Amino acid sequence: MINAVLLAVIVMLGLSLARVHVVLSLLIGAMVGGLVGGLGVDATLAAFQEGIKNGAQIALSYALLGAFAVAIAHSGLPQSLSNTVINRINSEQGAGSGSIKWALFFGLVLMSIFSQNLIPIHIAFIPLIIPPLLMVFNRLKVDRRLLACLMTFGLVTTYMFVPYGFGEIYLKQIMLKNVSEAGLNVENISVMKAMAIPALGMLVGLLTAIFISYRKPRHYNLSASLSDEGSSYTAPQGQGDALTQAATTANAPSKGKTLVALLAIVTAFVVQLYTDSLLLGSLFGFGVFMATGVVKWNEADSVFNEGIKLMAMIGFIMITAQGFAEVMKATDQIAPLIDGATNLFAGNKGIAAFVMLAIGLIVTMGIGSSFSTIPIIAAIYVPLCISMGFSPLATVAIIGTAGALGDAGSPASDSTLGPTSGLNVDGQHDHIKDSVIPTFLHYNIPLLIFGWIAAMVL
Repeated sequence: MINAVLLAVIVMLGLSLARVHVVLSLLIGAMVGGLVGGLGVDATLAAFQEGIKNGAQIALSYALLGAFAVAIAHSGLPQSLSNTVINRINSEQGAGSGSIKWALFFGLVLMSIFSQNLIPIHIAFIPLIIPPLLMVFNRLKVDRRLLACLMTFGLVTTYMFVPYGFGEIYLKQIMLKNVSEAGLNVENISVMKAMAIPALGMLVGLLTAIFISYRKPRHYNLSASLSDEGSSYTAPQGQGDALTQAATTANAPSKGKTLVALLAIVTAFVVQLYTDSLLLGSLFGFGVFMATGVVKWNEADSVFNEGIKLMAMIGFIMITAQGFAEVMKATDQIAPLIDGATNLFAGNKGIAAFVMLAIGLIVTMGIGSSFSTIPIIAAIYVPLCISMGFSPLATVAIIGTAGALGDAGSPASDSTLGPTSGLNVDGQHDHIKDSVIPTFLHYNIPLLIFGWIAAMVL
């Protein structure tokens, strides 16, 4: 009989690709997995509800991030950034559009990297920066699938390679900790050396997306009208979400509002760094806007509500993904999935490495979180790798890559949900077709190949 976890992931992915909403796909996949795994309806629902409880804090954090994002847009800071770029395009009359395009590409990748390591705000920067710049990207005829790939590269590659910020959590606090507890001495292991080859695979995927897959211009219907004479633009009545409308209709910010917006951002970063809480960071940042009067007291309620609406869908998906993950764990079918795969090894290290990586891909695709995959697989993979003769460095590379596989390309991952939240504010970017499938193809395939190479040569 087919493994319950494998079947649940197949059902979830199949429904998502068939354009069934991700929340429903996760729910149905969880029910199928739970029933096939022998839990019964009651136990499946109980496990699902337990997972939902675990995801509540995450959802609340993202709701507050949305409120913070709308407050920043309300200050006019994103509009100022967008207008500066639009002015540059207009003044150069297309002569320098190429350099502007590449500067924007570099900036997106850099902000994505910083959001993981230097200033760990994760996907919070996306709804701040992307919506006001969509008009710029439309003018430059940039394929939004490429933009999704650019952001996902920074969101995934740096935490799996650089041991700072979220990388510190993933590589040291989760991976090395679990590998050590499973019986492998990790004192002299350099995680950057172990993950360098897999990270190179991610870079190959990025370059493929830029120079081959999405290099051709792609036309979008303008959701906002640009003025040829100036830099100002406005969204048509009734179009766009709250963030877009706030950013595009706000007056050019005064120096005072700009300074307040920067102060609020710095405050949110500092509070998050010291408390390790997105929730508190967003709350304090929003408080700065209210205390300084940039967001007036009589407007605070509406701004806050619009912000919650902005991130509500991501919150719902993340809560549902937590429920899905809890049901998968409750089936106790993950270990048999791995054990069953070992029969295919026949003492062959190459086959063993490939199967372990592929199982990591399946698990992470379903759960939507690399951070949750590592504790599940490490206890089984470490003794397996030792018995197969893999070096400690290769073992770490296998486990780290197996965890990261599937983060890009999972319908339930914030590495795909984040880019979609910014790119689809005008309804022209489909989550599955334009975020999930492109990132899956460009990152999971090379990551699987280069992770296998790392396992063989380290």
